[in-house]
Parts: sequence; C-alpha cells; structure tokens
Amino acid sequence: MYSVSLRYNQVGNMYIQQINTKQNGKIYPSLVLCESYRKNGKPKRRVLATITKWPKHIIDGLRILLKGGTISCLDDLQSAQGKSFGALWVLFQIAKRIGLVSALGNSKNAKLALLQIIARCISPSSRLHISNYWPQHYAIEEVLKIKESFDEYDLYNNLDWLNNNQQRIEKKLFVSKHNEAKIKEIYLYDVTSSYFEGDKNELSEFGYNRDKKKGKKQIVIGLLCDLDGDPISVEVFKGNTSDLSTFSSQLQKLKEEYGVEQVVMVGDKGMIKTKQIDQINQMGWNYITSITKAQIETLLKLGAIQMEMFEDEPIEVEMEDGLRYILRRNAYRADLIQNNRNEKLKYIAMYVSQQNTYLEEHLRAKTEKAVERIEKKIKKFKLQSLITITGEDRKIRMTIEEEIKVEKELLDGCYVIKTELTKDQISATQAHKRYKELSKVEHAFRTMKTGIEHLRPIFLRNAGRTRGHVFVCMLAYKILHRMRTQIDKIDQFPTMKEMIKSLEAIHYSSYKYENQPIKMLPSKYNPTQEKILEKLKIKMPNKL
Repeated sequence: MYSVSLRYNQVGNMYIQQINTKQNGKIYPSLVLCESYRKNGKPKRRVLATITKWPKHIIDGLRILLKGGTISCLDDLQSAQGKSFGALWVLFQIAKRIGLVSALGNSKNAKLALLQIIARCISPSSRLHISNYWPQHYAIEEVLKIKESFDEYDLYNNLDWLNNNQQRIEKKLFVSKHNEAKIKEIYLYDVTSSYFEGDKNELSEFGYNRDKKKGKKQIVIGLLCDLDGDPISVEVFKGNTSDLSTFSSQLQKLKEEYGVEQVVMVGDKGMIKTKQIDQINQMGWNYITSITKAQIETLLKLGAIQMEMFEDEPIEVEMEDGLRYILRRNAYRADLIQNNRNEKLKYIAMYVSQQNTYLEEHLRAKTEKAVERIEKKIKKFKLQSLITITGEDRKIRMTIEEEIKVEKELLDGCYVIKTELTKDQISATQAHKRYKELSKVEHAFRTMKTGIEHLRPIFLRNAGRTRGHVFVCMLAYKILHRMRTQIDKIDQFPTMKEMIKSLEAIHYSSYKYENQPIKMLPSKYNPTQEKILEKLKIKMPNKL
C-alpha cells in the first residue's frame, strides 16, 4: 500500500473519498484512494486502492501528502518478511469448519492442542522443535492467539490434557457432523499397530507387527470411521491385544456415548467373527464382513456355491438361515497374485540351482544344511504346499505340485462378502460397495503412519501421553481429510504435502511507521495458491 502513496506523492489530482453503501437498512462506510482525470473532455474517476482497513495515522499522513505536505517518516519506512502465515491460516479455517476449534475450547491447553494438531499437518516434528522453532517462524500469535510463551514440557502436559478430554472432544465433533436426533449410519472399523523406539512405554508389548520391525515393541490402534472415511474415534490398546478384543469397546461407544440407534458395522474377516457377530446381534445391529479362504473352500465342498459364480460383477447367494453371500472375482487382483506366485517359484528354483553349484564347488559342504536354507526360503514365501525339496547324492531337487497349484489359482482374486441385511435393506451391489469402503480406513492408517502426520515411530513412555499423541494424529488426519475432499489435484502440485508447502510459502510483510508495527499480507498470490484458496473457498485477511 505504501508504494501507491510514494508513487503519486507529486500528483495533485489524487484524493481520498468516503463511499457509503446501504444494505439491509444499514450504512457501511469505506475509504478509497481515487484519481481524477479527463476523457474526451469529460471528468472521470478511477479507484486506485481501498484503504478502509489502513491504520488511522497512515490515512492521515496520506491526506497531508496528497495536499502537498511532506511526511519524513515515510521516507524511513522499513519492511521485512514476516512469519509463515498461509498454511497455518488455511488449516485453522478448516479446523473451524469441522467443529474442531469449538470442540477443543478456548483455554491455553485448547490452543496448544490445536497447535500440535496443525503442526502435524504442516511439518511433523518433536515437541522441542515446535516450542523452539514455531514461535519464531509461524504466525501462531496472529492465527491461534497464542501469546504466552511455552516450552516442550507444556506440550507434553498438553498430551495428558488431550487424553483426559478425548471422550468430550470426540463426542462434540460427532454431534457437530451428525446432529440428527436419531442416527442410522454405516461405520467402518479396522486396527493397525505402530512401533516404538525404546522399550519403556507403559503400553508397548511384543505382538503381531504390521510395520515389519523385528524386535520392536508396539501398540495396537483401533480406528472407527463413518462411511465418508472421516475418523470418529481412535483407541489405543497394549501391543499384544488381539484385533478381536478391540471391537466391543467401539460398539459400546457408539451406543452409550453417541446414542446411535441403528448401526451397520463393516469390518474384514479378521475383525468380525462369531463372537463379534453375537455382540452386534445382541444390540439389534447388523454387519458386513468377508469370510476366510478356508470357509470359501468349505462352501464349495458343500455345494452351496460354485466356482462359476465368481465373476467380475457381484453375484449373490442367499442361505436358508437368512445369511447372504456376495461372490466376486477381481481379475486384475488374480493376475497380480498369480504373477507374484510365479516370481516366487522362479526365485526358489534359482536359489536351488545356486545351492547345487555351491555343493559342487565346496566338497565339505553338507547337503542337509543346503536343504534347510532352501526350506527356510520356502516357508518365508509361504509356498510349503506347492514345493517339495529332496536331496540325494549331493544334488537337491525341487518338485512343484502342479495339481495344488492349479487349485490355488482357481481362487486367486476371489472373495466372498457376508451379511445378514435383507435385500430390502441393502442390495448386493450396495453391500459390496460398503465393504470396499474399508479401503478408506486403510488410507487413514497409511496417511497417519507414513504420510504427512508421521505417527510412527513413537518416542513416548507415559500411557496417557501416548494416547494423546495418537489422538493428535487422528485429529490432524481429520483436517486433511476434509481438505482432501474439497480439493482436486492442481497442476504441478498433485499431493497434499506439496499443496501445504505452497501455502506455507505465504508470509506476511512487517512494516514500522512512527514506531507502530504494521503487518500486511500480499494482495495477490501465485496461480497455484489462488487455485487452492478458491477450491477451499477460503479468503486470506488483508492485514493483521
């Protein structure tokens, strides 16, 4: 804005004008900087800038300047790049939209919690880094209204506050989205694990490690999402907790805390089994799940289903007990499985050849040890039923069980979905689609663990703080999920991380005039930033 003043300080036909706009019976005054000129002998006026929000002493100084006076302090006006503002502002606005700001509250802990959540979205880092770096480089005072100083211990204590208030916050977020008196909804549930660095955490135990980190203790995380893939609740269990044991608490939460009257729970074959089905039925609810390969083979042997039923489009079989089975064969998935199996068989054949060469060149090498090494590889690839290894006269032979291989290939890409919902309640196509929605929970886990939020590895020890950390990551994903649903890929910035980085580059400029600080944002942004703001329907403020 100052460049306009200096450029025209010698022009006598510039002036400041007040314009009154009447709307709904109210008058809204605004100040504009105008220039008068003539065109074809007729007087004209053009508006150069709107200066309504400029500080009063700046406007007064400009009046003097336009009348031919001088203001020496404008010659000494100094500007500097301010703190990063854009990404922080956008994520804060989305947090307001989804009701997160309101759910957290307005206390110091609420503001620190929001800082940790947004920091996870922008640049996941340690709490020490946040306390030392962020106040110096991000506009947390201007956006989040955090004016008091804080250190890493405040942020660690804030995790305790989040853990203690998780139930209240989750319920407020749920009600803000599902504000109907009687809610009938489909919910998606799945579990994952996350490993630790160190072994002193109160929740860490050795268990089934999905991160493939041998020797690392872990926790188990259960995530409940609605049909949109928007997370509703997250729960942390000890690392040796079975997937099935995490299920009942989610049912209780939906019924007792959220007051949901009718639920269709969607989970995979490892999540919803006989005991879980009994719990769902006792509540008068329903489920959609899948069955194991062994159960599919049993149905085939009984003649309840036939291989010819597995097609690209879902085919339904209804049993006398009211259960419905929805069959489908994914041809693309079948090809992937078969190619993967054939590659493994080729590798084992090559490994057998290498071991035979080794036995020929090393006369003291034992055939039994070579066989052991090969069988270890076969077990790793889970090919025990397909390959037979024999060793005689220092020669190892590999035999592929072709009949078993053909049988396995028949079921490649085949799966069966199971539900007790009637045809009137849901069609076969809809039930199949609902089951496939579980990929949204998998996407949430993938993003939380290895994407922007970087949930793992975890360096905490206290159980409450560990739960608070996981809750922070879930809420960060909730913000990014809303952002992702509103925005498509944009030109050269196709990923969410790159979009946030683009917004992060928006800084305010800091000026000093008569020892008064003035913070101004750019009046224009680059094309990518403009597109992001347009798609999100977010306006940047003009001044701070």
